[in-house]
Amino acid sequence: MDVLVRVEQQQAYSNIALNQALLRANLARSEAGLVTELVYGTIQRLNTIDFLLARFLSKGLDKLEPWVRNLLRLSLYQIHYLDRIPPHAAVNEAVKIAGRKGHKGISGMVNAVLRNMLRQPEKLQIPTELPVVKSIALTYSHPEWIVRRWIAQFGEGETRAICESNNKPPHTSIRVNTIRISSEQFLALLGENEYTAEPSAVAPDGIVVEGGGNMALSSWYKEGQISIQDESSMLVARIVDPQPGMRVLDCCAAPGGKTTHMAELMNDQGSIIAYDIHEHKKQLIDAQAERLGIRAIEARIGDARMLGKEYLDHTFDRILLDAPCSGLGVIRRKPDLKWAKQESDIAEIREIQISILDNIHHLLKPDGMLIYSTCTLEYEENQAVISEFLAKHPDFALDVSLNEQFPLLTQSLVGEGMIQIKPHQYQSDGFFIARLRKQAL
Repeated sequence: MDVLVRVEQQQAYSNIALNQALLRANLARSEAGLVTELVYGTIQRLNTIDFLLARFLSKGLDKLEPWVRNLLRLSLYQIHYLDRIPPHAAVNEAVKIAGRKGHKGISGMVNAVLRNMLRQPEKLQIPTELPVVKSIALTYSHPEWIVRRWIAQFGEGETRAICESNNKPPHTSIRVNTIRISSEQFLALLGENEYTAEPSAVAPDGIVVEGGGNMALSSWYKEGQISIQDESSMLVARIVDPQPGMRVLDCCAAPGGKTTHMAELMNDQGSIIAYDIHEHKKQLIDAQAERLGIRAIEARIGDARMLGKEYLDHTFDRILLDAPCSGLGVIRRKPDLKWAKQESDIAEIREIQISILDNIHHLLKPDGMLIYSTCTLEYEENQAVISEFLAKHPDFALDVSLNEQFPLLTQSLVGEGMIQIKPHQYQSDGFFIARLRKQAL
């Protein structure tokens, strides 16, 4: 309940607030798992929970104190969405917390509301006659503005599939540090240690581990043999295709997953200049490089929109712009993101994306490649940005060889040289990647 209040009232990130609370509480593993389920599940289903709760509250949710509102939310989540917690246990726990934190009147109100739910389960159903946008928004717990945009871009059926997929727990995928050990060797090592694992169907360097828990706590991670990274994200460095000895610019590099992956593909030979605008994020890049034993990366602080003034024209063989974006492809991992974003954010972010591209393109050598990637599904931040850039810069063209390089991703190709992965296609993050080649002199 305290975590949910912090997320709502202080705009805390759910993952950080939850991790801090779990460290303080020092719970058994099963209890920590339940707390995690309750926090993420309640946030994930927030608009649906509030819609259903309103039926049991005569004065509405807004009139309640934040802690009472969130106590009712997580109680409804347990009663309606979980099947292993007896409903009466969820009610009793909520009443106890209300009595401890509030007074008799509040615990009485909480008791009455939740017992009414148990007596009237038919009120916990979403009406069948709602308009399509509202129906999808409440069935799969997404803001209506996102649903409306996705229907316009992908159609009703695919929008339902995306929203449904966003509510499934993400699986664990790891990337092997091939400077130290091959993917095949590490897969065998996982088998020897009784892990269930298989090569990624999406990313050549990925391994999917079933039920492996938090792999970042493993000795393999600490010793720099693996990194934790989503399969879609792993495709980016492969599409950059950096070769040993090249000079690479990574414009928005933190926390360093794609940066270190490029260095591994270069066998740590060459130079990657990795920028982020914040000092603490530069430190994240440095920490990843050190953990993995990589020396080719030089992390610097700087605004990507200003980098065009830092270097001479034709300095880099490859440029990666993993652009700031709305992040609507990673809702599965960050459920609070869908409630924090506004539709107006997209136009503002798009201006930043275009500004960065306009200011870095001349740093690329002739016949070099510029890779643009985002973790959003939004056409306005993806294909539309690339179209505008190409219209202004005729010395660049989409690289058609990308289509032949990843034959398994045919359903994700959205034109020559562009890939758009949707969350339901491979159960990985939503991602957009475009590869542009600069004309040779």
